[in-house]
Formats: sequence, structure tokens, C-alpha cells
Amino acid sequence: MASAPASIGNVGVGFDVLGLAFDAARDRVVAAREPEPGVRLGSVSGLVSTLPSTPQSNTALAAALALLDFAGADFGVRLSIDKGIAISAGMGGSAASAVAATVAVNALLAEPLDLADLLPFALEGERVSSDPPPWDNVAASLYGGLVIVAREAPDGVYRLPAPDGVVSLLFHPPVETETSAARKLLAAQVPMRTAVEHSRRLAAFVAGCATGDLDLLRAGFEDLLVEPQRAHLLPVLAEVKAAAMAAGALGCSFSGSGPSVFAWAAGAEADAVSAAMEAAFGHAGLAALAYRAPVDSRGVRLESGLDPLRRRAA
Repeated sequence: MASAPASIGNVGVGFDVLGLAFDAARDRVVAAREPEPGVRLGSVSGLVSTLPSTPQSNTALAAALALLDFAGADFGVRLSIDKGIAISAGMGGSAASAVAATVAVNALLAEPLDLADLLPFALEGERVSSDPPPWDNVAASLYGGLVIVAREAPDGVYRLPAPDGVVSLLFHPPVETETSAARKLLAAQVPMRTAVEHSRRLAAFVAGCATGDLDLLRAGFEDLLVEPQRAHLLPVLAEVKAAAMAAGALGCSFSGSGPSVFAWAAGAEADAVSAAMEAAFGHAGLAALAYRAPVDSRGVRLESGLDPLRRRAA
């Protein structure tokens, strides 16, 4: 069995460039070998009781099939999925299922692949959710921590230093947002001034993470590029952000395409920021589920049997 964490796509300012593992919720996938080639859906549990049963509509099955085909496997698999991550929540649930399935099936191969070599197959799974597949959620769930997609190639993904003592707070309101639909809202072009200011903030954010300078990180946290185009999807967003920042958050924005909203806070301010965000949602009549995890969250892990990823990295 393999499990993969939720993730925060974009991390506010880094649309399709930054991703963050969020180990407050996980999807778990059990891969059982079967003599008949192909992939099949086994049991479904957790937050849902049913999932699509074909690779064309299930990210876990699609990822598993892509890996089996690449390996030329002479066997098939049945995947049982336990969904610990809400669907259409902006928490990277589709990516987590694809990542967990990839790693679970990889463990069944006679010659398991290295972790870095598994990214393309997890991306094929994520393609079911959004085509072309966003790399940020998949890479973060696979590798853990804060990642930057410097270019869309397996060797173009890097882990960034995580600022010490900072936690991620996330609130999931009872609303659903489809990633593909949210992406269609985005304009093909933006004014040059917006592009420049966005670049300025992204650079400041990455530099702040790399140096541990929280003031620099805070200066770069605001998303001027994507969030304004999606803010109408969650009318309470402005109030939640204002409450978080007033309570001492380093920054606050949509998690991925939403509707979940996340904030970063230094440890000393985390409780106050969380309480302020909860109150803002409550004032709007939304009972949002609260999650918390360290910024440096762990990525995918094999939870039973020999872990070829650990063995090969030792």
C-alpha cells in the first residue's frame, strides 16, 4: 500500500510553477497483482464510496496502466482506493491518487523504478483530471515539501528550502470547484504591468524561502495574476484573506483552483490565524473544515512491504 499527501497547487503566487505537499490528509492505494493484464478498480472507501472504474476517468487507474505498459508487465493489478482527500477541493486529490497508485504498482515490478522516474506516469494519471496535466500538485505529492517546476521535464523539478517554523493552514468550505473549469476562466493575455508585478512577487517569494527571510517571503506572497480572475468563485475569499493577514499570516490565497483557502503562518501566530479564518468563514455561514500541516511535509510513501524507493536511495 502506498499513500500520497494532499497538496497546495500554485502556493498563491506560483501558478503552475510552485507546489507544496500538505500532509494533513492522504489518499491510500493498495495494488494487488492479478494474472489478467490491465487495471481494475477494487474497493473504494474513505470520503467517497464510489469512483469511476475505467482508466479514462480515474487518475489512479490511468497512472497504474501507464506504468504497467511502460514496464511491459505480464500481469495486471486491482487497485483499492481509500480517499482521505476531498474531491474538487483544491487539495490535489486527483494528483495524490495518481501518485499513490504509481508507487504502489511500482513496488510490484521486478525492477522498481527510482522515485524521479515515476513522475511521468503520475502525470499521465493527472491528465484525466486536467489536460494538459498541471505539474505542481503531482510533483509536490510525489517528492514532498515545496517544489518548483523550473521546466516541464522530470529533471526540471526541484525542492526549495522550506522556511523554518512555518505551518500551512487550510480551510475547505462546502463548495466544489473543478480544476478544468477553473482553468477555463483564465485570460490568455494579461497587461504587461500585471506580468511584471507578478514576476516581482514570485521572485521575492522564492528568494524569501531560499534565504529564510520571512519579510521578503511576505512581500511576494500576493497573487496578482490568477486569483483576481477566480475570486468570484468564493465570494468570502476577501474577508478570509483580510482576517488571516490581520491575525499575522505571511500570506493567504486559494489552494490550487479553490475553493479551499490556505495561509502560511509562523508557529507563534498559527493559532490566531486559524481562528481568524474560521471566524470569517463562519460569519459567511460556511462551516469550513480546518487542516494544518508543516510546510516541509513528507511526500509519497510505501506503507507496507519492501520500500524500493528507500532501498534505492540509501
